[in-house]
Amino acid sequence: MSEGFRQPAMAPPPVRAAEVRADDPSAFLAEHYQQVWQTQMHDLPFVNPALQVEAIGFVRYSGDWLGVVVTPWFLNLFLLNGGGTLWGDIPAGQRRYLELPCGALQFIADDDPLIGPYQYCPLIAPVTGIANMGTARQAALDALRTAFAIPAQPVEPAPAAATDEPPRRGFLRRLAGRRS
Repeated sequence: MSEGFRQPAMAPPPVRAAEVRADDPSAFLAEHYQQVWQTQMHDLPFVNPALQVEAIGFVRYSGDWLGVVVTPWFLNLFLLNGGGTLWGDIPAGQRRYLELPCGALQFIADDDPLIGPYQYCPLIAPVTGIANMGTARQAALDALRTAFAIPAQPVEPAPAAATDEPPRRGFLRRLAGRRS
């Protein structure tokens, strides 16, 4: 009977455990993507040559690393394992929602042979509409401010009291020029 079991056409990729990064990953990521830019992406039609590679604003949040990577082909919010509670090992290509102060954001898992497992939230791709590096930096900083901003809570109106009717009538009479 075992010969009747179907095998899936494609198995999900194996999950590789992410190394815990104790130090700020900014320089490492910038160096890696600079190498990718110079060797693989430089002449592709969808890149923006007005932009450079830069890792911006990496901070620890819940013990893990969050920041933005700008390249001439994308602007993404990155999550790297810092040994905290936000990170979770998942297969490359899988998506997950992470609760940040701004609300839930969707991150996509990836696994680069040199970076290792990481997760990213796409912000802008392609970046052909960004005029210069200053604008790209500002977009990255705005994204970080938004991600860490606590949304304003809507103010609910106080329930109307049953005795509210006479003051409202008095207001309407005064508005109409009549006294109570």
